[in-house]
Amino acid sequence: MIRFYNGKVLTFSGGINITADEVWTDGNSIAYVGPYKDDRPAFERQIDLKGDILMPGFKDAHTHTAMTFLRSLSDDMPLIDWLYKKVYPNEAKMTDQAIYDFTRLGIMEYLTSGITASFDMYLKNDSYAKANIDAGFRTVICSGMNNFDRDITNIEREYLKFNNLHELVSHQLGIHAEYTTSMERMEYMVSLASKYKAPCYAHISETKGEVDGCIDRYGMTPPMLLDSIGFFRFGGGGFHCVWMSDEDVELFASKKLWAITNPASNLKLASGIAPITRLARAGVPLAIGTDGAASNNALDMFREMYLVTALQKYFTENASACNADSVLEMACCGGARAMGLDDCDDIAVGKKADLIVIDLSRPNMRPLNNLSKNIVLSGSKENVRLTMVNGRVLYENGEFFIGEAPESIYASCESFMKRVRE
Repeated sequence: MIRFYNGKVLTFSGGINITADEVWTDGNSIAYVGPYKDDRPAFERQIDLKGDILMPGFKDAHTHTAMTFLRSLSDDMPLIDWLYKKVYPNEAKMTDQAIYDFTRLGIMEYLTSGITASFDMYLKNDSYAKANIDAGFRTVICSGMNNFDRDITNIEREYLKFNNLHELVSHQLGIHAEYTTSMERMEYMVSLASKYKAPCYAHISETKGEVDGCIDRYGMTPPMLLDSIGFFRFGGGGFHCVWMSDEDVELFASKKLWAITNPASNLKLASGIAPITRLARAGVPLAIGTDGAASNNALDMFREMYLVTALQKYFTENASACNADSVLEMACCGGARAMGLDDCDDIAVGKKADLIVIDLSRPNMRPLNNLSKNIVLSGSKENVRLTMVNGRVLYENGEFFIGEAPESIYASCESFMKRVRE
């Protein structure tokens, strides 16, 4: 067992609560949350928080982890040119070992940002899953079926395999996007969702051109098209959700579909600003993702949280829009629930021990006028003192505990990129 004591604990039951409780973990779960007790068990380790704050880890609810290989290699281009001229040609060069190495690089970056789980849609999922298991990191794989898949029946095999492979890995159904997926293939995905009564996800309404193209092809926006074929019969949601009509918002609200926003990526690719305030007002459940390092270029939840609230204030011309507390909840609880990780959404007995410690002794955290707002509006990766996943400390005080030295991971990644650049 591990004991966290002498600090603050942030939880989300009925809103943000900050207490002076202790938290004990036992294996991969939380065993106790409450005041100091004299009759304590023997602990494997006792972590003195020294006044710092313990809270649930952030969840990156949309990303492409191994895209770290494209960081700063494909910048300053609009989305379609970026995809077809830079991303797809370079992705064709990715080997299983490259996916493994660049996933481990991405995991390191997640840990420094207090991210304890990722919702990933990418390539070569066997190598991807192994990289996460070897590092001790939690991930949910989302299938990204599109017209480039040689064998679409592999989606079902992966769904069954990865939902039974390891406690740190699970799988959700999805397509890459309407504009990269034929109607026949989208209908196949719907058949899988119906067979397993499973939610479905996709990149949705990321750009105006995507929406206009879908209307030209089918006479409907992407959300309305997908709903019309039964894609959302068992729930799910969309990544980006920037260009949403009133009818799209109503659909997401009525079916409680997740809208997962990626503000840094949308800004960098000039895709637009998602209407988070309008979505929230309608009752649409919300979460936050970084997207991949090719379009961001950082896997940094602090930057995403700040952009979510600041952009809504600008977008709505209302400085009170999208308050920081709601954004923090999106980053922690919303992300977990969007990914199907309901047992990772808070600090409570029986929940998974996916926890982070935020250092309050740094100057950007003082004075302690409002801790939750400090985290969202002035927090940064320098404040992440510790990241625990599934009861294991994977990052602490600048050191990684993921089974391999950072220098080895860097060397493998740089070696591959040298061949790509040549």
